[in-house]
Amino acid sequence: MVIPCYNEQEVLPETARRLKAKLEDLIQKGKIAPNSRILFVDDGSRDHTWSMIAELHRQDKLFSGVKLSRNRGHQNALLCGLMTAKDLCDITISMDADLQDDIDVIDGFLDEREKGCDIVYGVRSDRESDTFFKRATAQGFYKAMKALGVDVVYNHADCRLMSRRALEGLAQFPEKNLFLRGMVRLIGYPSAIVTYKRAERFAGESKYPLKKMLAFAWDGVTSFSVKPLELLAVAGIAITAGSLLISLYSMLACLFDWPFRGWSALMGSLWFIGGILLTAQGILGAYIGKIYAEVKDRPRYLVETILDE
Repeated sequence: MVIPCYNEQEVLPETARRLKAKLEDLIQKGKIAPNSRILFVDDGSRDHTWSMIAELHRQDKLFSGVKLSRNRGHQNALLCGLMTAKDLCDITISMDADLQDDIDVIDGFLDEREKGCDIVYGVRSDRESDTFFKRATAQGFYKAMKALGVDVVYNHADCRLMSRRALEGLAQFPEKNLFLRGMVRLIGYPSAIVTYKRAERFAGESKYPLKKMLAFAWDGVTSFSVKPLELLAVAGIAITAGSLLISLYSMLACLFDWPFRGWSALMGSLWFIGGILLTAQGILGAYIGKIYAEVKDRPRYLVETILDE
């Protein structure tokens, strides 16, 4: 199991307790191997998360840990855990540390794995636990991604099972701008969906405020779709056509002495076109920034410490 953590000292003891009980039950039933492990990935936490992980490992070798050298974000921490576990396991199951994902979904994951699936997606059955705003923005995000041609599983976050073959496929994706929900879909291989009811956060604060959610959504769009650039081209053609029509009307007004009050229309058009140009520059800049990050080829994360036996 791969569990990314960032400042999770309030919830970590309960998360460890529940996961340990679940894995021990599965080991007794013979559904997983006795040497299965829970791997916590500390994403540069500023609280006592890492010291708690180290203490868990000292008390029980069921727990392992990886500490990143600095905070690199949820997606990089999760990828680090998956790549660390890749050569040590037959399957990985990833979920967040906040206990919002239903731990019992693991049983369904394993059932689908026995049927031959390399990837099993955990999908929320509903969003009743969300506020109206969170529910509306989340649903809007998935609909927007679909409209822009990005292949993602609706209402799926990062709770999933992946086989070693799927992990080896993921390891072949070299990009630095990570959006794992889209990358995993590109792997292919047989897959399935298991639904579960997502709970409220057990303790602590959410690590994804609105600003980070919007940035994450924008990363997903720009990493997997060029539709924004295509829409800019369409907007440019439409504005050019509109300007030609207005120019034609202006010439006819001069020739036939038609009444023409153009101050408001002129200023509105200038501000509108200026806004379109600045928006276009911003979108182009986002894509160029991603290219810049890719060509520098800096490491996605650096591991400071690994707890092993």
